Amino acid sequence: MSPPGQPERASHLAAFLAAVQFLLISPAFIRRPFTTGELGAAVGFYPLVGLILGGLLVGMDWLSSWLFPPLVRSAVVLTVWVLLTGALHLDGFLDACDGLLGGFTPERRLEIMRDERVGAYALSGGILLLLIQFSALSALDGARLAALFLAPVLGRWGIALALIAYPYARSSGLGREIKDNARFPQAVLATIFALLALLGATWLYSPRPILAVSITALITWLAVTRFTLKRIPGLTGDIYGAINLLVETSVLLALVATQDLV
Repeated sequence: MSPPGQPERASHLAAFLAAVQFLLISPAFIRRPFTTGELGAAVGFYPLVGLILGGLLVGMDWLSSWLFPPLVRSAVVLTVWVLLTGALHLDGFLDACDGLLGGFTPERRLEIMRDERVGAYALSGGILLLLIQFSALSALDGARLAALFLAPVLGRWGIALALIAYPYARSSGLGREIKDNARFPQAVLATIFALLALLGATWLYSPRPILAVSITALITWLAVTRFTLKRIPGLTGDIYGAINLLVETSVLLALVATQDLV
């Protein structure tokens, strides 16, 4: 047992597998419930899971290029992107749209985010977000490989940092348990993975677009978290999903805007 107020310890392997099983549709590598310590330690591996997802998307993109024309190829890749995550982040984004934009008080906004029904803000937000992502993927040429690797990594880096840096809005739940057991070392580990991905993309692609991606992702992360904290007294699991999707989208858009700079 860990001292009161201290996170439970977990092995790196268990933490990594917890991150994979939590963020992706995957086999049950560990056939038991993960401890709260393992779930908290898993936060540091979120960007690494994003890198795995990116590799799967690159493989699907390559396979689709042999079978389909460009627009259908982008639609297939985006569909696989959503399916591999179990639509976890998309569901959070939809709830965040309804809650943050539809309520008049912080309490009411949190209540709306718990509601399983989809409102007008969620429907409109989801359609527009997927349309932007599809259009961005279709417009990418030489930057496509960098985009498919970097977007999932930086999106999950955004979740990791938000979990650790900002308060949680609810007193209980899975998000609360993860938040209470994630600490500064997990933020450092997540940032190391994100930086390694950025350095690799710089080497494989080009420095200036990758710098623009880094700045855009950070600005998006700050904007979403700041806007949320003005509407509710902390973040929630739905907000983490929204952060991931919006950072991913910002990466795609930044690479579309800068791919001519190569």
